[in-house]
Amino acid sequence: MNFSTATSPDRIHFRSNTMLKIYVAIFSICWAITYINTPDRANWYTENALTVITLIALGISHNKFKFSDLSYTLFFVYLLLHIYGAEYTYAENPLGYWIKNLFGLERNPYDRMVHCSFGLMMTYPMRDYFLNHFQWPTWVCWTLPCEITLSFSAMYELIEWLVADIFFPSEGIAYLGTQGDVWDAQKDMGIAFTGAVFAMVFISTLKRAVTQKPRAVLMTEQIRS
Repeated sequence: MNFSTATSPDRIHFRSNTMLKIYVAIFSICWAITYINTPDRANWYTENALTVITLIALGISHNKFKFSDLSYTLFFVYLLLHIYGAEYTYAENPLGYWIKNLFGLERNPYDRMVHCSFGLMMTYPMRDYFLNHFQWPTWVCWTLPCEITLSFSAMYELIEWLVADIFFPSEGIAYLGTQGDVWDAQKDMGIAFTGAVFAMVFISTLKRAVTQKPRAVLMTEQIRS
């Protein structure tokens, strides 16, 4: 399995990728459970529209470009977080209420957790794609995912506005999940961008440390000799 680096040429087709098959099976079961248990089917359909689009895009693109196993793992975890939020609406998520009570927070933080997770988990697959499919310069592959995360976050807030105010006003409050915070959209974008920057800095630092470690070992051996 290719968990080490986005630059690895090892890209296993779905037919031979046991890990990916397991992910698909687990996700399908969890997705079905959220549909069965959701108290609001209309909101479930609305919230999962982007889930369907993402899965279709991943399926269609798989023949042309295969992400690393780490990238698919990040997609898997993020989509699980999203569909769990969509099951109850983000503002009414049970895990969020538990965290709210545990830390004495003023609001259910689950939506902020998922927005942050978008930045943390989706930047690496974007870097994977830009670096290995387009073969863009390394510095572009480090910075562009952060910029796209901010752009996607803004676009998502615009979609929320269209859905809540124009297309499905009856689902507006539940779909937005602002919980009375007038700066909810700006905070969501900010925390997603912060997560993206943190992910890129962390990955860059980790890769640098791994690259420099053999050099340090070689220097130590030279000193001993």
